[in-house]
Amino acid sequence: MNYQKLYNLMIDAVEKAIEAIDGGDPLNAKNILINAEQQAEDLYIEASPTEE
Repeated sequence: MNYQKLYNLMIDAVEKAIEAIDGGDPLNAKNILINAEQQAEDLYIEASPTEE
């Protein structure tokens, strides 16, 4: 698992969310964070070995 990729994904989202909050758009900030969290979950699940 490439945790650096997940870290970068989340840090980028946090930076964009902060910009959205500073710009007076907290709903957009929330959506940015939710989207990044879902992307990170998908990447993690795809990289995880399956149980049999």
